Amino acid sequence: MDTPASRPDNAGAFPSSPSRFVRVAAFLWGCVVFMPVGLNYLGLGLTIVALLCAPSRWRARAMRLRADPLRWPLLAWVAWTLVVLALRPHHPETALSLWHDLRIAATLAIPVLLAVEEAVWALRGFLLAALFALIAIVLAHTTGLPDLPLWHNVTVMKGNKSINDALLFALLGASAAVVGLTHLNDTRDRWHWAVPAFAVTVAAGAIATFTLPSRTSLLGLLLALFAACVHQWRGRLRVLAVALCVGAVVAGTLVWNAPSMQDKLRLGVQELEAAEAGAVSEGSWVVRFYMYRETTRMMLDHPLAGGGLGSWTPEWHRRGPKLLYDYSMPHNDFLWMGAETGVPGLLILAAIMATGLVVAWRRRDLTGRLTFVALLILCVATSVNSALRDAAIGLSLPWIAFVYLRLAHASGNPWRGVFAQSAR
Repeated sequence: MDTPASRPDNAGAFPSSPSRFVRVAAFLWGCVVFMPVGLNYLGLGLTIVALLCAPSRWRARAMRLRADPLRWPLLAWVAWTLVVLALRPHHPETALSLWHDLRIAATLAIPVLLAVEEAVWALRGFLLAALFALIAIVLAHTTGLPDLPLWHNVTVMKGNKSINDALLFALLGASAAVVGLTHLNDTRDRWHWAVPAFAVTVAAGAIATFTLPSRTSLLGLLLALFAACVHQWRGRLRVLAVALCVGAVVAGTLVWNAPSMQDKLRLGVQELEAAEAGAVSEGSWVVRFYMYRETTRMMLDHPLAGGGLGSWTPEWHRRGPKLLYDYSMPHNDFLWMGAETGVPGLLILAAIMATGLVVAWRRRDLTGRLTFVALLILCVATSVNSALRDAAIGLSLPWIAFVYLRLAHASGNPWRGVFAQSAR
């Protein structure tokens, strides 16, 4: 439940007035989340510069950070990274790993520093980007849109950037479902909100199934839908039971009637069985089987402080099958942190995610529910892909998910401001 006294923007000790420069930078970063990673870095850089160029608001932002429960996990992330850098051996990729650790910390911390209106403009950028990405997909499959780098990974499934785009559509679909479920029982709003919202969810599911087929995205979307039901009806067990049963039937029907997804799931099970029997191939689940096993062993070999920043790649080259030699990330950021910075690093990352989920769970309204599903999708992507370590995903999905979390600290219904003229 909302507790206004605990909201940083209601503390009264400091203002939350937005900066026009920061607002524009956050909006632009939201606009490029589907685009190539170079533009994502540009969005990050512009937002940092904008924050530095508004010194009159530094005190308010610092106080906002001190009032946020994420302050200690984020501080621990940076501090422990520097401790490991100082104490553990260095490797050829130590500098690169340090860069990504600090980039991850900045990406997660910047939304905490934003005023509500600045966060709202970031989400407006995201929604506008999603609209243009949807238009690009439709045009590419109807009139033959020219294949340009700006939208190539939205229209063609290729690499982690396409997985990022599928995850963002999953986030959009889950958010729309939350809106639809909220207005489902309201006869007046049902046709204005619920039906269009569920249509967006179906479209997002279709994109994650057919256009950008991604098991991670579809899994995240389905889990988010069930989580939204639990969050909304946790105090009404009968309604919750019915909703979960209906959801299970609908999800099963969708998967059953999607041959491409059936094939992917069947192939995944076959790959896992083959890997357990000792077979080595470049199948997605085979790769993950060996990566998770060897990365866990890396962490257990050096549980206190890991093998050091940048240690995963040389250790993988030493331990992994020769066929899979060229991989550079373990496709699980929790294990990656554990291998390079020890069990404390894994626990710090888990604490960051858990803190956000707790904040979202305690807020029982639409804003809390939207935040809960966003962070759940991020947790899924972090667990089965490099959603933080790989900048192709890590400069988009975590950025938007933590902007959702920023709004969970605001009083009232800040999401109204996403579609209104002002959101102060």
